[in-house]
Amino acid sequence: MNKVIEIKGVTKVYHLGDVVVNALRGIDLEVDGGEFLAVMGASGSGKSTLMNLLGCLDQPTSGEYFLDGRNVNNLARNEYADIRNQKIGFVFQGFNLLARTSALENVELPLLYDRARRIGNPRKSAIDALSRVGLGDRVDHEPNQLSGGEQQRVAIARALVNNPAIILADEPTGNLDSRTSIDVMTVFQDLNDQGITVILVTHESELAQYAKRVVEMRDGSIRRDRSIENRRNAVEDLARMPQVDDQDVLPETP
Repeated sequence: MNKVIEIKGVTKVYHLGDVVVNALRGIDLEVDGGEFLAVMGASGSGKSTLMNLLGCLDQPTSGEYFLDGRNVNNLARNEYADIRNQKIGFVFQGFNLLARTSALENVELPLLYDRARRIGNPRKSAIDALSRVGLGDRVDHEPNQLSGGEQQRVAIARALVNNPAIILADEPTGNLDSRTSIDVMTVFQDLNDQGITVILVTHESELAQYAKRVVEMRDGSIRRDRSIENRRNAVEDLARMPQVDDQDVLPETP
């Protein structure tokens, strides 16, 4: 199995005036292609710092980071931008969709920044990505016409459109109710079953049970790294929940 992520002795130190903050203290982590990893930890544990480094949004103070076999330490700004565009799909808590813009156009957006022009037919790729998350019939809908769960599915499709090596999902269900959260987890499990590597940051232990492996962080260190036994199946859990009317359509932003 190829290693999509390999981190060796990574530290991150912040200097806040006279105060030195050791956000990461010698992290070693490997993630194979096709894994579904949940990163857990309380506020201040270092999980957000780790995700920023994994997403090439920040650089380590020391140590090495290999992404899809490439050492990504100390690259030029444009090289980091290309890696984020080509290798990483981001899914955020707040959806980050453009208002008054169709689902299709939102999903196409990352392709506008693909300087390598790896995707020959952006529109077809965006439609395919939306179909993969169950929104093939919603391509022309704008965010205010979609439920919260559908908006997050659009965000996941946007993360998929560049065929990334990994998907990084940072608290992707934080703005959703319990049923919709599990519905979103069905998408991540399905994509992972297709071979896509998923890394989920969450503070909810129940959601972490949908992953295959959990890394627990505290005080800038990995305190526990374990495989999930009796992994939960989101499709089965969703089927056991009572049906409700889909009323979580968000109002249009003025």
